[in-house]
Amino acid sequence: MATTTCIHCSPAGASRPRAGSAGAGRALTLVATSLGLAVVQLDVSVVNVAIKPIGASLGGGVSALQWVVNAYTLVFAALILSAGALGDRIGAKRVFVAGFCVFTTASVACGLAPALGVLIAARAVQGAGAAVLVPCSLTLLSHTFPDAQERIRAVGLWAAGASAALSAGPLVGGCLTAAFGWRAIFFINLPIGLAGVALTLRWAAETTRRGDRAVDLPGQAASIAALTVLAAATIEGGSRGFAAPPVLVGFALALAAAVAFVVIESRRAQPMLPLRLFRNPTVSAVALIGLIVNVAFYGLIFVLSLFLQRAQHLSVLDTGLAFAPMTAAIMLANLLAKRLAAATGPRATIAAGAALMAAGAAALLGAGGGAGPDTPYVALLGPFVALGFGLGLIVAVMTAAMLGAVDRSRSGVAAGVLNSARQTGSLIGVALYGALIAGAVWWAGCTWRWRSRWRWRPASRSRAPACAADAAGAPGDARRLGLGRWPAVAP
Repeated sequence: MATTTCIHCSPAGASRPRAGSAGAGRALTLVATSLGLAVVQLDVSVVNVAIKPIGASLGGGVSALQWVVNAYTLVFAALILSAGALGDRIGAKRVFVAGFCVFTTASVACGLAPALGVLIAARAVQGAGAAVLVPCSLTLLSHTFPDAQERIRAVGLWAAGASAALSAGPLVGGCLTAAFGWRAIFFINLPIGLAGVALTLRWAAETTRRGDRAVDLPGQAASIAALTVLAAATIEGGSRGFAAPPVLVGFALALAAAVAFVVIESRRAQPMLPLRLFRNPTVSAVALIGLIVNVAFYGLIFVLSLFLQRAQHLSVLDTGLAFAPMTAAIMLANLLAKRLAAATGPRATIAAGAALMAAGAAALLGAGGGAGPDTPYVALLGPFVALGFGLGLIVAVMTAAMLGAVDRSRSGVAAGVLNSARQTGSLIGVALYGALIAGAVWWAGCTWRWRSRWRWRPASRSRAPACAADAAGAPGDARRLGLGRWPAVAP
């Protein structure tokens, strides 16, 4: 996922950078802000390949492990719009350093976590730090590089580093986990955080404070409530069934919180999400595309990580290496997207990227009913490359389309909207796809019993005995999931 950027605007009322930030100082400020964004994007994807070792070490089923990924993404998505306003109000440098400290401390807490609940809580705190780092790093860049052309080059380097970190996350996570254990994927953030804080304190200039910039606390509370309840209801749907009363109540509460958020934002003088932006059809379409694309891609990454390790029994390192062609495809597509969009237009490029992703997902289904434990890696390589290349085309072009659809003075807000939409999509994707595979073994058992002319009656999970998913009796769907066991259904 490439990070959405604002390359045209400087903070209103900001002073010129101090003389010490010229030359090498300005370059080191760029390094500091790039480290902040890169470490945030790395932690979006690095955890996926370590899910199995984390579960083996701390316990927990698929539903619990989903929260290791989603706790970070949920808080990140919910707070990113308000974090920019906080930086404007009390100074972007001050808030950026505080965010780096929070993120780094939470990373250490993740690495030391003695139980799954502690890890999930620390991941949520990580997400809060990440939400601060993204908008404030961009504000500091705009302040450090007041010249438009210099700012364009600086932001290009800043975004390229983040894109590389995000794409390389599965490979980095696999290498670190294989060499030092899963806790290393969090401890690696400590030296990065210390370097980022030191460089920022030494070289970055503080921005002008804007006391009139309000933080939308009611809207923030409503957005957190809506995202949290939506994720929880979706995850529980995998274990209880999506028609279970508690799950339906959860979806109803999420809808109520979302409606409350819209009402609050429509009445606020300084809303965290200006609803009038969505009167622009391009903004509305791009935000929706960003959400849908992230639902599909990051949901698949979560599931594929489990599949490669549980069904195909790959090591953590081999799993990271298996994603390397996808990583390369994303980066290559990012480089080619601008030329392709100039030749064919942004709509055609986005449509081509979406078609490639759809083709890759369809290819994973396979002619024989789906990829399974015996599927050779070469059969997965094409779908992986198609998914990565399609994502790279879409993200690069829709980012440019979003920023080009609004006035330059609103580019920062538009960038925040797209980032928030995409992080929300990641949250929903991991929750939904994880819920589907959590319930798939149960459903496969019901289907097999029905086809075998047994009476279809799903047994209680708490009382039903479990039998091995082997060739003697388990359906193919259960074996392909590689989840080991599936509940029997009483006749």
